[in-house]
Amino acid sequence: MELAQKILVPLLAMLIFLGLWEGVVWINDWPDYKMASPSDLPPAFVKYHALFLSGGWETLWRTVAGLVLAVIFGTGLGMVMGFSRIARAGLYPLLVGFNAIPKATLVPVIALVFIGQYDFNTVLMAFLISFFPIAVSVGIGLSTLEPEYRDILAALGASKFTIFRKIALPKTLPEFFGALKVSVTLAFIGTNLVEIVSPHGKGLGALFLSGQTNSDYPLMFAVLIALAALGIVLYYAVVALERIFAGWAERSPG
Repeated sequence: MELAQKILVPLLAMLIFLGLWEGVVWINDWPDYKMASPSDLPPAFVKYHALFLSGGWETLWRTVAGLVLAVIFGTGLGMVMGFSRIARAGLYPLLVGFNAIPKATLVPVIALVFIGQYDFNTVLMAFLISFFPIAVSVGIGLSTLEPEYRDILAALGASKFTIFRKIALPKTLPEFFGALKVSVTLAFIGTNLVEIVSPHGKGLGALFLSGQTNSDYPLMFAVLIALAALGIVLYYAVVALERIFAGWAERSPG
């Protein structure tokens, strides 16, 4: 029953959203060059299915690569900040300041520094835009670790690694996966920024730009739906990992 609810409720919500979208376009009698409706999108998917498959793969692997780097770097940086007050005091202002910079302004800078390295630039942008939530969540999780637990294990002769594995790591996992869910969507934004802005862009972002250039609005909206679908798939992949490694932290409502 619970599994069916978790599947049927999101599907029902999506159908309601698509129905409302279709209804708004129909009521206002908008042409597809002003606002494409869901019923306008299937022909675009069929016509450009090969480009959607290749572009979707290009976008997905770069996003996942950037996300993996964000997990590695963000977790390491979060551990440094979590275990050291000095590091936390010094790094937090820098991280907040960097995160406040509009990432679109970094695309031409990165393109100039790494000329011709399109794949590297795209992965780098996905990483830069997604590591911040992970670093902050891990840092906060470790810095708020109850000292009495650590002191008890230390008194029993436990090593620092054992204390980290038995106390710090389990406590941090819920915050980590919560941040990872946010980072998934941010990584897609980073990837598409480069795909759209770069003159040699590939992936779904480039396909969106092609639709804009040719005033093919159903294609543009179809790309947006494809990006949303990829984001949802990756989000639920993170949810599956969370249930495996931190399922114990989930509490049933009521």
